[in-house]
Amino acid sequence: MNDVVIQEYVINHQEELIQMILTIQQREFAIAITRDDQPDLANIPHFYQQGNGNFWLALHGTKVVGSVGLIDIGNHQVALRKMFVDAGFRGPQCAVAQSLLSTVLNWVNQKGVHSIFLGTTDKFLAAHRFYEKQGFERISQGELPPTFPVMHVDTVFYRLQV
Repeated sequence: MNDVVIQEYVINHQEELIQMILTIQQREFAIAITRDDQPDLANIPHFYQQGNGNFWLALHGTKVVGSVGLIDIGNHQVALRKMFVDAGFRGPQCAVAQSLLSTVLNWVNQKGVHSIFLGTTDKFLAAHRFYEKQGFERISQGELPPTFPVMHVDTVFYRLQV
């Protein structure tokens, strides 16, 4: 499915993006999280598209099939957030997650970022394997920078030195 394109976030995809994320969180993984628990989704330019941060969408035609965001947390560090891929577009045959992460890595290299941190739930086991294959190192919550925005569902944390 090489007809998936990665592009910077634009607001006309906001509702479809939110629905994709909520479907994965609530229906697929039964995580008790709502739209209201994620105010960043209501104002992506404010939360993500500042400093060394940004937000990208994976689009199959006009359908949102993936997302990833970076929050600038200072000190040449970013927090990777909202990396989601629609179930029908997961796996190496589609390479959507790989394309999203490659976009992030190109961005941070251009911006002079030294470290990427992320938090995730213990339910996203395939995501853990993906991050570890990409060189992310599992760390304790205590090793996160004080500016890292921990969500209440985050129980597993990673760092990538770039």
